[in-house]
Amino acid sequence: MKTTRTFLYTLFMTLLMTGTALAAGGHHTRWGYSGHAGPMHWGDLDKKYMTCKTGNKQSPIDIKGASHAGMQPIKFDYRNSKLTVVNNGHTIQVNIDKGSTATIRGKKYRLLQFHFHGPSEHLINGKPMPMEAHLVHADDKGNLAVVGVMIKAGRHNPFLDLIWKIMPHQHGKQVTANGWINARGLLPGTQTYYHYTGSLTTPPCSEGVNWNVMTMAIEASPAQIAAFKKLFDHNARPAQPLNGRKITTNSK
Repeated sequence: MKTTRTFLYTLFMTLLMTGTALAAGGHHTRWGYSGHAGPMHWGDLDKKYMTCKTGNKQSPIDIKGASHAGMQPIKFDYRNSKLTVVNNGHTIQVNIDKGSTATIRGKKYRLLQFHFHGPSEHLINGKPMPMEAHLVHADDKGNLAVVGVMIKAGRHNPFLDLIWKIMPHQHGKQVTANGWINARGLLPGTQTYYHYTGSLTTPPCSEGVNWNVMTMAIEASPAQIAAFKKLFDHNARPAQPLNGRKITTNSK
């Protein structure tokens, strides 16, 4: 069992970091955000995606009615990383070198990558925002924790510019630029958050993901939002049923 778990974790990490798990081509089942390959049909495209259809702890969700809980602040220890940007056919993803971690609810996770959705996948009291960033972390056993950051229209965002200037327009393309990036630049000034247990928001929609969505949004200019939407007009899964799950927050 331990050997199998280690193999699966290694495979998952390899796919996640290279973007192959989300790639539109190769030997992986094609999926998307519209038509017969869209979210309503993911569970029928491949038996490996069945959880997208049968799971009862799916993400994203409409965040409302959160109860206050004395949750510890997330401790972000993000380090500089090479700027490696991938267009994997479904989003723009930035892969992060080893060394960046986040301690969430007392457990340390390594930051693997972050990527973007437009519009936001999570809703706040029934309303989406123009975009959402997902910072994807894993512990040494393969358990996942994602930090979601809402992005609203407003001021020009210099951090996003670092990525937008080099993001590939061709699916399957990867660019590594000179210089460094630190994912801390994606975080809002106030770092209170909503917490719930959910899933990946893309196939195979695996459950057991530790979700933490920041209560404060960051800003991007309308031109920056439009530049992303030019590549990915809509790459957001609809909100899924809560099914009795509890949403907590440390925001007063």
